[in-house]
Amino acid sequence: MPTYEYVCEKCGHRFEQIQPITEKALKTCPKAVCPRKAWGKGRVRRAISAGGGLLFKGSGFYITDYRSEGYKAAAKKEASASTGGDTKPAPAKTETATPAKSESKAAQPTGHPPK
Repeated sequence: MPTYEYVCEKCGHRFEQIQPITEKALKTCPKAVCPRKAWGKGRVRRAISAGGGLLFKGSGFYITDYRSEGYKAAAKKEASASTGGDTKPAPAKTETATPAKSESKAAQPTGHPPK
C-alpha cells in the first residue's frame, strides 16, 4: 500500500498516512495524528513527496543477470577476439562401449540403467 503525505492547512502539521490506492484522500486531519490538544479538525491536502526509494540489497542484482542468449554469445565472441583468439575448443569426448556381463538377467543396452 502506498504512503501518502498530508499537510494540515490549519496548523501546517505534516504527516504520512498508509492508504490503499482505491481509498479517497483524507479531508480533515485525523484525531490520532493531530498535534493540538483539542482536535483542530483542520482541512488537509495531499502533498507532493519524494516517495519511497527502491533499494536493492543482497549479492545479486546486476544488469547482466537477465541478458539474452544472443547478447551473451556476442560478448563471448568479442572477448575471445580481444584476447587474440588463441582459445581452442576442448576435444570431443569419445565413449567406448563395454561388453555386457552375462548374468541371469538380460543384458541392458549401454548407457541405460536397468528397469
